[in-house]
Amino acid sequence: MTSVNLNADMGEGFGAYDIGNDDAILKIIRSANIACGFHAGDPLTMRHVIERAKAEGVSIGAHPGFNDLWGFGRRRIDMRPDDLENLIAYQIGALQAMASFCGEKVTHVKPHGALNNMAAENADYAMAIGRAIKAVDRDLIYVALSGSEMEKAALKLELPLAREGFCDRQYEDDGNLTSRKVPGSVIKDPAVATQHVVQMVVEGEIVSRTGKRIKRRVDSLCVHGDEPTALALSAAVRKGLEDAGVKVVPLTEMQLR
Repeated sequence: MTSVNLNADMGEGFGAYDIGNDDAILKIIRSANIACGFHAGDPLTMRHVIERAKAEGVSIGAHPGFNDLWGFGRRRIDMRPDDLENLIAYQIGALQAMASFCGEKVTHVKPHGALNNMAAENADYAMAIGRAIKAVDRDLIYVALSGSEMEKAALKLELPLAREGFCDRQYEDDGNLTSRKVPGSVIKDPAVATQHVVQMVVEGEIVSRTGKRIKRRVDSLCVHGDEPTALALSAAVRKGLEDAGVKVVPLTEMQLR
């Protein structure tokens, strides 16, 4: 039976502010990418999501982003690769500390927002993230957009690699994500998202917004937990995958290579 991981970005509130229905989404997904305090998140939020993930048998990962609370980490920032390494290591360490507090272990790292988009195309950023992961814990899984510079970096650094696809985003013809500035770049219809991801997993291809078919391996599928449609969309996607004979498992149970 074909297997795939379903992940979601979460813990993206801050202080008194909640964003997304994390508790409900954790009952559907199998891995959680938890904000580490820079683009969103704080110690209490991190701890809550880790405890709820533990109760649901969901594996946990760090979701580091740029130091950009005001922009939710979705504004591009130019910085030196060695500074980026420190930024990533710091955030992984923060989540590791809270995970230890809860008797859990961080198993993967997935960059957030603009950092993820930039590292998909920028080899220096991709390698900086990879070096930080390797320095902190070489067994951490590098979750990387399939076909991106991040995938190449993980392979070069011999890190565990999970190639990622997106349930709720459109793609460009080069295999990168369509900018959020483009109308329709975020898929909000659960039926459209389900068709989109079943094709990714079963057929091994993504379809760009112009209709181009691009061969890609996908080990993990992401839902953005901050979107209002995230709960309905993740539930529909999981059902659609299982109806297609695909087993949805934690990232730690995937056969990665």
